Formats: sequence, C-alpha cells, structure tokens
Amino acid sequence: MKQLKWGSLLFLTALLVCSATLVYAEVKTPAIFSDNMVLQRDLAVPVWGWADAGEKVTVTFNGQTKETVAGENGKWSVKLDAAPAGGPYELTVAGSNTIAFKNVALGDVWVCSGQSNMEWQVKNVIKAEGEIQEANYPNIRFITVPKKSVNVPQDNFQGSWVPCSPQTVPGFTAVGYFFGRELHQATDVAIGLIHTSWGGSSCETWIPEGIVGQYDIYKSILERRAAHLEKNPNGGDNQQAGYLYNGMIAPILPYGIKGAIWYQGESNAGRAYQYRTLFPLMISTWRELWEQGDFPFYFVQLANFGKNGEPLGASAWAELREAQALTLNLRKTGYAVTIDIGTANDIHPRNKQDVGARLARWSLAKDYGKTIPVYTGPIFNSFAIQGGKATVGFDFAQNGLKTQDGGKVAGFIIAGADRKFVAADAVIDGGNVIVSSPEIANPVAVRYAWANDPGANLFNAENLPAAPFRTDDWPGVTINNK
Repeated sequence: MKQLKWGSLLFLTALLVCSATLVYAEVKTPAIFSDNMVLQRDLAVPVWGWADAGEKVTVTFNGQTKETVAGENGKWSVKLDAAPAGGPYELTVAGSNTIAFKNVALGDVWVCSGQSNMEWQVKNVIKAEGEIQEANYPNIRFITVPKKSVNVPQDNFQGSWVPCSPQTVPGFTAVGYFFGRELHQATDVAIGLIHTSWGGSSCETWIPEGIVGQYDIYKSILERRAAHLEKNPNGGDNQQAGYLYNGMIAPILPYGIKGAIWYQGESNAGRAYQYRTLFPLMISTWRELWEQGDFPFYFVQLANFGKNGEPLGASAWAELREAQALTLNLRKTGYAVTIDIGTANDIHPRNKQDVGARLARWSLAKDYGKTIPVYTGPIFNSFAIQGGKATVGFDFAQNGLKTQDGGKVAGFIIAGADRKFVAADAVIDGGNVIVSSPEIANPVAVRYAWANDPGANLFNAENLPAAPFRTDDWPGVTINNK
C-alpha cells in the first residue's frame, strides 16, 4: 500500500485550521467535549479548542493541570497524561472564562461508522422493546455526529454525549450499542461510542479527496466528484470522495479512541475489485490522521441479500465480501461474518445483536486479553484434490464443524478446467469438508457461499458461520467496474 504523502496531510491540517473562526470572545471547545463524555484511558488524550490569539488556557483533569497559549489563529491544544479507567471526574478549561465538563469517565472510545446498517437504530431491531427496557448502562455513553456532506473539512458539529438509558438508546446505532454492551459487560469499563454514519454512503466519501487523488486507479472516482462539483458547488452528496470525511470524521479528529467498527460495502458492491484497495486505504488513512498508530478496526461482511445471478458462481455481492476479507491482511483488523442472519428481500437485517456480539468477540480476544480461542467462524486455509474429490481445511474449526440446521452441508459449488460450476456434495470430516460432484471428474476449484443469498449452513462448534471463500482466482463479474 502506497504511503500517504505528508504534504497532503499538512494540507488537510491547514484546511482544518483555516476553517476555524479567527476571533473568539471566550475559550471554546468542539462539541466532542461535553458533559458525560468518555476519554480514552491509557492514552495521552488530546484536548483542544479556540480562544483569543495569545490567550493563556489551562486544562485541569483528574489531578493534572496543563497550560498552553492560543496561537495566532486562535487554536490551542494540550495533551493530558495517560491515566487508567475510572470516574466520574470533572474536566475544566479556563481562560477569560471557565468551562466545566461533569460526569467524565476514563474508559474505551470506539468510532462506529459506515452506511445504513450501522445507522440502523435500536428501536428497529428484533426484540427491540425488551432491549430498550433493559438498556440501563450509565457507563456506556453515546454521541452522534449529524449528517453533513461538504467539500472542505469541518472543525466542529452539533451534538453532546449522553449516558445509555431506555430513554436515550432507541435512536442510537444498534450495531454500535450491542458491540459496546458486550465490551462493557465483559470488562466493567466505561465505553464511549461515537456514531458517524450515513445510509447509502460509498467508501470513498469517507476518505480525504487529496488522498484518493494520489492514486491513478481511482481516476474515475475523482471524475465523478468533479462532475458533481460542477453542478453542485456546495451541494450535499454521500457518494463523492472526501465529502463525509470532511463533514463527519474531520470534526472528531484527533479525539482519543480505542478503535473503530464499520458496516459498509453495499454501495460499493458493483466495484469489488476497486474495493480491494479502496477499503484498506480508508483504514490506513484514518489511522495515520488520528496519529494513534494501528488502532483496532473491525468490520461487518455483507449479509445474504438479493437474487442469485446466473451462471452459478457469478455474484457481485460475493466479490465484495471477498474484497472485505482481503482487508484482514492489514494489522489489527477482523470481521463479523453475517451470511446467516440476512434476508433475501431486505437489505437491513433486524438481528443486530449477533452482529455486535461477533464484532465484540474479535475485540475481546485481541484487545482485552480475554481467553476466546475461537473468536470467529471457520476460515478457509487449505485445499487439496485427490481421487476426484477436494478436501477443504479451515482455521477456527479445532472443535469440529457442523451444519446450522443439522442437515446436509449446503453452499458448496465445484468446477473443472472449463470453469463451469455445479452444485457440490459436501461431507464434514472433522475440521475438514470433502467436496465432490458426479458431474466433475477432475475438479480444480471449489467455492463456498459464493452467491448473493447463498443458503450456506456450515458452522463451527461455537455456532459461528463459516466465511465465504473460493480456491480459484478467475476473473469475477466486477473486474472491470470502476
């Protein structure tokens, strides 16, 4: 992956600075700082804002006092010393005036972003009434960044942190809430959730335009952006490169975080080969701009949805899932497989509880030191052919494989050298699956769950679904789509 150019980062920073008003009658902070906020534990947390140029600003928190002076542009910032989880505390910012933020917790902060399946609210999930009634977790805190699509980076938004309660949870991101609840219950640490998503948004709109522009392979994306700008010089759009980064990510930088969760991909499903590099670029860019190293990033693989195409094995949806899976090559990433909880006629699965729990398994195992040897469903790791049959092996199947419904294994297809797939017979053999078909004497390739709505049913003993995969690298149906 090409490294980001520091010139581009400095340009972005300059835009952020210049977007701030240059005259301030009093000390101010952005909306990301409010009563009830969660500050990231064990991190030198940035605190920033604006004041009159040259004004002395003092920040006091948890026995610490930090002093600075506002620059010529009126901007100031300090970093608090890293401190363990705890609270409640009060954070004060003092200059010509004093701001006091109450009920502040030190815990873990997670960014929750993506499109409509991340935006999907608790009040619309299965068993919503019961979930809402029991959502009394004052040490889970929420803040939502309003939808804003603009052509230049912003430095603020309207919003505030609120504690989780039956009154506040109904309109919050369901995946974010269920993920945060799992972490909170397992660790008893305060969890802060920053919700910033927009239904139908493309991946490129969450990446700074200047970064996308460094790569010739995204020329078509920039052409679409230029055409949109010509027609709409300040028009909102959730598709164009950089627009939602500018309006919904830039305003929360560089707030201290533990990591991020992401549920997006539907809007890029026709451009899966492009997504192979675009999605990792977004993750790498966020990590570099946050300046907190390779923070954990967990995402949701597309659920089963829609009609299956012809011929067998042709699926833009499956190719997008593959592009998502390839992102596991980045450090500290993981994914929730969801091909078992969707519906063919609804792009918004109502079961967000399992989505949040599956994301949390990765984090609890990788970030919180919990003993969870099998934190995901079976993932393909080996392929061998002998006697007209293919043996497929898996990671995360050390306790055995099974079918979800107790019936025959479904979802495997097989092909010979002519690349024409047919439905396959599949039999579980310990941690492997033996795949064959009487129609294919000499198989060369196997695919699993390679369809929009695959009807696949292979699980491990921990009741987690096997991830879609293919053993071939034959060109797919989206290879030329840009």
